[in-house]
Amino acid sequence: MRSSHCIRAVVTALALGVPLSTAAGQGAPATGVAAPYAVFVQGKLIGAEEIAVSRTADGWTISSSGRLNAPLDIVTHQLLIRYDSNWKPLELTLDATVRGDLQTLHTTVAGTTVTSQITTGGRSQTTTTPMVTAEILVPNLHFAAYEALAARLVTAAPGSIIQGFAPAAQTELFIVVGESASKRTETGRQVIDAKRTHVTLKAATAGIPSVEMDVWGDKDGRLLRISVPDQALEFVREDLATASARQVPIFRTNDEQVKIASNGFTLAGTLSKPMAASAARVPGIVLVGGSGPTDRDELVAGIPIFGQLADTLADAGFVVLRYDKRGVGQSGGRTEAATLADYAEDARAAVTLLANRKDVDSKRIVVLGHSEGGSVAMILGAKEKRVAALVLVAAIGVTGAELNLEQVKHAQERSGRAERERQATIDLQKKIQEAVLTGKGWDQVAAYRSQADTPWFQSFLAYDPSKVMPDVRQPLLIVQGELDTQVTPANADRLSALAGARKGKAAAKVVKIPGVNHLLVPATTGEVDEYNSLKNKRVSPEVSQAIVAWLQATLATP
Repeated sequence: MRSSHCIRAVVTALALGVPLSTAAGQGAPATGVAAPYAVFVQGKLIGAEEIAVSRTADGWTISSSGRLNAPLDIVTHQLLIRYDSNWKPLELTLDATVRGDLQTLHTTVAGTTVTSQITTGGRSQTTTTPMVTAEILVPNLHFAAYEALAARLVTAAPGSIIQGFAPAAQTELFIVVGESASKRTETGRQVIDAKRTHVTLKAATAGIPSVEMDVWGDKDGRLLRISVPDQALEFVREDLATASARQVPIFRTNDEQVKIASNGFTLAGTLSKPMAASAARVPGIVLVGGSGPTDRDELVAGIPIFGQLADTLADAGFVVLRYDKRGVGQSGGRTEAATLADYAEDARAAVTLLANRKDVDSKRIVVLGHSEGGSVAMILGAKEKRVAALVLVAAIGVTGAELNLEQVKHAQERSGRAERERQATIDLQKKIQEAVLTGKGWDQVAAYRSQADTPWFQSFLAYDPSKVMPDVRQPLLIVQGELDTQVTPANADRLSALAGARKGKAAAKVVKIPGVNHLLVPATTGEVDEYNSLKNKRVSPEVSQAIVAWLQATLATP
């Protein structure tokens, strides 16, 4: 972490060109009501601050109190920042304890002069400084001031500069406004539309490094969040810091938030619909995500795979349902004992929801599974007659044990380790798999038991598509990226062969997309270590177009 001075260059009071709204912002507390905020450093909760914004006949007041534990160790007994009705700064009063020492700061603005009286360690100092065009007064590490900044950023143009002044340090600050982006957050109780703006804080005094940060505000300019990546510092309104709050990377104006009743708990999902209303019932599609704590958007390396697919499919005339996996995001349930069969039951609950909707044709419901979701989709399709067709995207065509060992071997080949070391790792993985599947031999790999001996991993290793496929009677579309190194293209060929051996007339089609990786986006190598550096964060149009064309042909009404 850089020096604490980087963190201390935070803004506190703005002379705004636009006033805060007198009404409560979307999702914001009412004017004058304190809102709690949480402070995190390196992912660890270190404190909280309560902030209120009030308007009186004399102008505006921002007030706060709070506590920051180690490594900062600051107690804010009271912070008051006053403005006149036109948002010109009048006065700042701070009463705080920093690492056990009582500190007070009283700053007044009169005409073009700023007068500050600072008391620390029992010693007082008064300074008078000509104020050039300062728009902000800045006490150290007190985040309430960002309420004013968030309001200013509602209309601030990229490239503009907001000038500030730090009374304690007696130095000017320049806040350079960067690009903004619209963001949406769902808390489980409400949807909050936000604006995230990147800003750079630069001190006029030499030797103080600049600070890069993102400031989030709602549509009325009330503060939601501050992120300082270089410091691993996050300041966020408490309701947005809970596990149930989710960032919405992509959304449609007519998206519907739904609750899916599963086995003793509720799954939270998003229903995306065509923009144009239709008198006729339309086909429905359930999206089933891959392994791990997958949310409804299947967000990986900054790519909302399912969010983008749902958008495209809804535009094509389908009602699309995607959901947070059990125990993830806003969904209930627990993952400790969940198996692939359990996840198939969750997908069945999603099918039931679609089948009961008046705008969905219950005879034309499709399940699309990505990666492990393809296995879940097959398990469901083999049992559920209401599923009219399956789309298997980057799905495995071998047993889970075979795929797992193949992935370990691939990783070892790329590791640069000596051949003897690589083989030792592969042999170890074989022993772990054998112990998981048989329950025998744990004494040889005891150190790995707590991690590997889980119901999910056992069900995954034991999964065999050759045993499931004979009972899958629906038409199949198998979609595979040719650069996929997690589930290689050979898996699509294997699934095609298994599907072709089925009894009956159900068709199976394979579509391989050149230059596309496991995340369904264009890539160079397809390797996992390339994911975060990919500049193209859009699912390949070739993938979505292939899916849409097949669905339209397969589900066409006579």
